[in-house]
Amino acid sequence: MEQQIYKGKLTQFHWLKITKKEELTKNTFSLEFEIPENLKKNFKFEAGQFVSLKFQSNNEDVINDYSMTSAPHEKKITLGIKVNSAHGATFHLFKNYHVGDELLVSEPSGRFTLVSKPSEFRTIVGFAAGIGITPILSHFKNILHNEPRTRLFLFFGNKSSEDLIYMDTLDNLARIYGDRLQIFYFYSQEKPANHFFYGRLDEKKLNLIINQILHLDDTDEESTIWDAVDDVLICGKGEMIKTLANACYHHGIPKKNIHFELFEEFNDDIYPVEKEFPLVENIIVELKMLGKDYFTELPTNEEKILQQLLIQKIPVPYSCKSGICGSCECVLEEGEVELLENEYLTEKEEKKGHILACMSIAKSKKIKLNFDLS
Repeated sequence: MEQQIYKGKLTQFHWLKITKKEELTKNTFSLEFEIPENLKKNFKFEAGQFVSLKFQSNNEDVINDYSMTSAPHEKKITLGIKVNSAHGATFHLFKNYHVGDELLVSEPSGRFTLVSKPSEFRTIVGFAAGIGITPILSHFKNILHNEPRTRLFLFFGNKSSEDLIYMDTLDNLARIYGDRLQIFYFYSQEKPANHFFYGRLDEKKLNLIINQILHLDDTDEESTIWDAVDDVLICGKGEMIKTLANACYHHGIPKKNIHFELFEEFNDDIYPVEKEFPLVENIIVELKMLGKDYFTELPTNEEKILQQLLIQKIPVPYSCKSGICGSCECVLEEGEVELLENEYLTEKEEKKGHILACMSIAKSKKIKLNFDLS
């Protein structure tokens, strides 16, 4: 075992052996790891979670996060990984690590998760783009295995058919669970026979999907399939998440039922800020991080706390700046803030004073934050 400060948190890593490696498309591959008996508890996970891999690239230690495509009942960890460039760390991971090698793998984390409801009739819709299919594949496998009454619809966008990963796996699931799973593939740089499936997954495409695919509901003649949707899962690039999350919200899905996972830094708010706040100037900020105390002053509360601290070069942990990843979670020990959006914290954590710095506006002249949660 090895401990490492990663994204401002103490993270536990363990050596795991690669048992399978497979090239999926020209720029994606999968790795499968064996979980030894003595680490089964450490690697217990929920569908939709990720692990971090620590490995060498160009003689430097690199840590990257990768979502699991495996479901908990499969009792293994399988990752889907995209190689972005021939010079990047992930290319070195692909070239230099093989079956039988060991890698440092973090214990699973992440909150792109759903509460299992095996006795309920549910309708869940997934939107994925490219490598964003990975955690949604984990979810769909898990739901199909555990929830016999839940029906699933997947809308999966890729540039072209040769970029499409996990098509065999997905089509096989659709064959086995044909009465409960429907999959629709969309291409943005290849024209399929049916023009409906050409283009990106965006607000316009969602309108068409609702009107032409999720319209007639065999189980209820009075309403549409879209009316019956309980939860929406979205994973892809930030702009896609922002567009689709807002479109789903405007089409009647409550924000708490729209779940998303981001695979890149994204500096925009997912939902527009609809509140106005009284101006507060010269805000004193005290913060504790990795045992060190910092003191600073924010000129006003017109920007969110994290963004202002980063401008001042204070090394606050963050990954997305959009309230999704939870890297900037901290405890508000003094003062008052407004938490604008929260896709990450539980109600219990909020009651304990936990906030996300990237989504918080200061409302008092002094605030005190503690980033050392453990």
